Amino acid sequence: MTLFYAFAALAVATSLLVVLQSNPVYSVLLLIGSFLALAGLYVLLAAPFVAVIQIIVYAGAIMVLFLFVVMLLNAPKEDAAPPDIIESSATRVFGAALAIVFVAELVWAVTRSGAMNTPALRSERETAWSVSEIGQILFSQYAFAFEVTSVLILVAMVGAIALAARHRAEPDG
Repeated sequence: MTLFYAFAALAVATSLLVVLQSNPVYSVLLLIGSFLALAGLYVLLAAPFVAVIQIIVYAGAIMVLFLFVVMLLNAPKEDAAPPDIIESSATRVFGAALAIVFVAELVWAVTRSGAMNTPALRSERETAWSVSEIGQILFSQYAFAFEVTSVLILVAMVGAIALAARHRAEPDG
């Protein structure tokens, strides 16, 4: 239980620092730390395959792509929003509504977690697919979606390079 609290605290702390950080490179690095903490939580939940996928896909590929784009665009610091947008009443009402929805969802999740431990559901949850079964399903039923995602990421990288090249070609002045 101590490891759970340690990973949970690390995930929450790094996620908060991602939002509060003004340097985008540090934000991406902190997001990688958050993903690694989530992978630790998945290991504690007896889902090692999901933990490995979390590290390979998110902390590895996606975050390297984010870091590549941030460094390519050379954005040193985030511009602060104008004070009139931050202090508007509509923003405060929207934030309060989101907080209420979050608390309601949290209460629902906590009350539902007790019902998830019934013996019938527990035996159903413990049946897990093997890695080969997941691979067969991924590359047979979901092959098109897998390839489209690959093309989408490639187009995003080419677009980021094109934007950075156009930004560097413009004269400063």
